[in-house]
Amino acid sequence: MRIRYRTLLLSAAAIVAASLAGGCAQMGYYMQAAQGQFALMAEARPIDDWLADPSAAGKLKTRLVRVKEIRQFAAAELGLPDNGSYRSYADLKRPFVLWNVVAAPALSLEPVKWCFPIAGCVNYRGYYSKAAAQEFASELRQQGLDVQIGGVPAYSTLGWFDDPVLSTFIQYSDGELARLVFHELAHQVAYAKDDSQFNESFAVAVEEVGVERWMARFGDDRARSAYRDYKSRKQDFLALLLRHREALKDLYASDATDADKLTAKAALFASLKDEYQVMKTGWGGYAGYDRWFAEPLSNAHLASIATYHDFVPGFRALLQQEKSMSAFYAAVRRMAGQDRDLRHQELAALGEPPRLASQQPGGSMTQ
Repeated sequence: MRIRYRTLLLSAAAIVAASLAGGCAQMGYYMQAAQGQFALMAEARPIDDWLADPSAAGKLKTRLVRVKEIRQFAAAELGLPDNGSYRSYADLKRPFVLWNVVAAPALSLEPVKWCFPIAGCVNYRGYYSKAAAQEFASELRQQGLDVQIGGVPAYSTLGWFDDPVLSTFIQYSDGELARLVFHELAHQVAYAKDDSQFNESFAVAVEEVGVERWMARFGDDRARSAYRDYKSRKQDFLALLLRHREALKDLYASDATDADKLTAKAALFASLKDEYQVMKTGWGGYAGYDRWFAEPLSNAHLASIATYHDFVPGFRALLQQEKSMSAFYAAVRRMAGQDRDLRHQELAALGEPPRLASQQPGGSMTQ
């Protein structure tokens, strides 16, 4: 599973306005965001230009043809925006488009939030330079916060720009490639300011439904088998994280002293790491999640799990209730305009968040 924290970048005008209002420190952050976004767009060329380029590699052209098919399916069959996004390609010559910094207190799973003029308040700060992300992470650690730096293969600009296909994910398998495109386009359909949990859970629900339909229509036996394996591993890994998240929540809410909580916290993270190694053995040594353990485990690693998954059952139930994608999107946009607590209550009533009893290893949770 690739846990993807994504940065929702600002328009050029908003960046300038915010930097002037926020002082020198904020100006530096917004300027690197603006420069990174525009550098990315400068690298993008229409997919058809790449396909006509005799110097482009055959393997790349094969993947770009697949993207065109996925993009057409997204618009025609899923009702996702039929615009310029994912109709160009950029070779970034780096493993990730950016690096996100997530932080949480030492004895809490509530992520620190940062607020921006258009994206609202989100649970991360994104940097186009890994060194800049590490520098900011160091500042946060000096404040006593738990911190994680995560590489990001893709993000959505919410329709402010035509998001290109990137070299950071073009070689994904068909199922994973379709999932990512459907997910990012979903962010252009509906967006609730200051509510990452709503936005990301909605996009995950769309990606799940989209890949199910894509595989039913176009997947061959090999592609379906690869995606089943991908989903199974993701579900196993997510179940592992959820169990330890719940154990940590119980620990932090207990009457134990802070010193005892810190000791027990370290033991729980050690257990998570050990159980992951056992899980890898069951997967035949698959190491796709190893980079999640690249830094010492902390609350920041688990702080955003709920953001991406807790409301997915509610959105899936809402789609069943509305019966069509267009009616589903209209209902989601209506919810996005509601009070945050009200829409959370509505989603909770539609479908309960994952429970530990149904999330033991080997289950069928989706990635």
